[in-house]
Amino acid sequence: MPNTRKHSQQVVDGFERAPSRAMLYPVGFKKQDFNKPQVGIASTWSMVTPCNMHIDKLAKEAEKGVNNAAGKAVIFNTITISDGISMGSEGMKYSLVSREVIADSIETVVACQGFDGVVAIGGCDKNMPGCIIGLARLNRPSIFIYGGTIKPGKNHTDIVSVFEAVGKYANNTIDAIELENIEKNAIPGAGSCGGMYTANTMASAIEALGMSLPNSSAQNAISTDKNNDCIRAGSAVLNLLEKDIKPRDIMTLPAFENAITVVIALGGSTNAVLHLIAMANAAGVALNIDDFNRIGKNVPVLADLKPSGKYMMSELVAIGGTLPLMKMLLDAGMLHGSCMTVTGQTLAENLKNVKPYTDSQKIIKPLNNPIKKDSHLRILRGNLAKEGAVAKITGKEGLSFKGQAKCFDCEEEALLAILNNKISKGDVIVIRFEGPAGGPGMREMLAPTSAVMGKNLGNGVALITDGRFSGGTHGFVVGHITPEAFKGGVLAVVEDGDEILIDAQNNALELLVKQSIIDKRLSNWIQPKPNYNKGVLAKFAKLAKSASEGAVTD
Repeated sequence: MPNTRKHSQQVVDGFERAPSRAMLYPVGFKKQDFNKPQVGIASTWSMVTPCNMHIDKLAKEAEKGVNNAAGKAVIFNTITISDGISMGSEGMKYSLVSREVIADSIETVVACQGFDGVVAIGGCDKNMPGCIIGLARLNRPSIFIYGGTIKPGKNHTDIVSVFEAVGKYANNTIDAIELENIEKNAIPGAGSCGGMYTANTMASAIEALGMSLPNSSAQNAISTDKNNDCIRAGSAVLNLLEKDIKPRDIMTLPAFENAITVVIALGGSTNAVLHLIAMANAAGVALNIDDFNRIGKNVPVLADLKPSGKYMMSELVAIGGTLPLMKMLLDAGMLHGSCMTVTGQTLAENLKNVKPYTDSQKIIKPLNNPIKKDSHLRILRGNLAKEGAVAKITGKEGLSFKGQAKCFDCEEEALLAILNNKISKGDVIVIRFEGPAGGPGMREMLAPTSAVMGKNLGNGVALITDGRFSGGTHGFVVGHITPEAFKGGVLAVVEDGDEILIDAQNNALELLVKQSIIDKRLSNWIQPKPNYNKGVLAKFAKLAKSASEGAVTD
């Protein structure tokens, strides 16, 4: 029988550990608690963002679950930041960096305090992969809880509606009163952004990976189901301790393939590529960007969810969530059913009694009538992306685009050009020096892409960048271009008027300029000075690997 206290006993057992026990009595320990397995509950609660404003209450529910199952729960906090608030500003450079800070902080607290198991609760884009990276490094029996999705705002709006309203206002298609009405009513309360954006994408991926309880990814943030999910998760981690099932037993290559498959079927965010590679790295799994094309050839897009589709996550919750979709994929041979999960059972066992969606629902298409017959996430290569780039092509934008470059050395310059009518149909907007090292921090480009949509240019222009895209982005976009401009990638020497080809059928991203001209430009190129020389952004710029390697700092 496994020792369920092998970490905590080193901290609290024996006469010589009396000082440690003395410190724990004031924070709520009783004498009998020192004989119980200790479970750290990593809460990402803060009032920084509606995504996480309720997680303190969820942590208390998870605490109940642990304590009711004869463990001793200890709640601690880590940070979160808000992409939605910082988007388009200098502050957004800290977004991806926060993933590493969160992982580091969870690892630090759990390892220092000697917790035997961990429950991590996340509710926004970066704190979910941050939690999983931390759990994978520690490799102690662990479970992840998703904070849950927000409900739609008035008139079926959400945060992306507000970003796109900015473009509409700049285009004089709505007035200031309409803009303010959307601004005030789009976000009605707690929970993560409502479409299949990065938060809901990563929650679904983590569940498919086996690290969350069934349907944890498809519950409203404020609901009885979510509260019960937390209580069950608290209990489940004690079962994992009894069975000695650790994250790396669950997070295998087949499990990551399951996660990729579910992300594709849901039409999920390009950020899943970056985060899944980073999570796999922490788990010691050899996942790379080409695996997304390999798997994507045989997996269709089935979910009609925002941003490219019509519906929101709360509406998927109402028809049964992600479980019937996963059962459909399993029955079609698209998932590895033998993968272990945090229930202590395999994925196939978890899905055994799941009922299919009703025939009347319109959100998830049947396998024989998909929205797109293969993946919307495409890994592109070419002289502009020798180490790869990530495109999000749903098919609604077309499958290829050729146009003339309009180059900008930061996001703000591009946004101003879009809002001031400096972009025309046929342009390829190039935003560079926004990569992991160049930004630093690899900002998301939701403000420019939403402005493009608001200006009714969505079908007429493309946008490419060494930065990232929000899960709320749609349109003809390519991100994660590597090598990034700051490191001397060809993106650095693109000039206004150069012709660029984006070909999602042949997975190509090409600068249609003679190689001799490209070579001459590169020979004359001088690397710019870094934007930050001290602090967390400077550290990230020095440590982070390329986007094609997940921008990991290990």
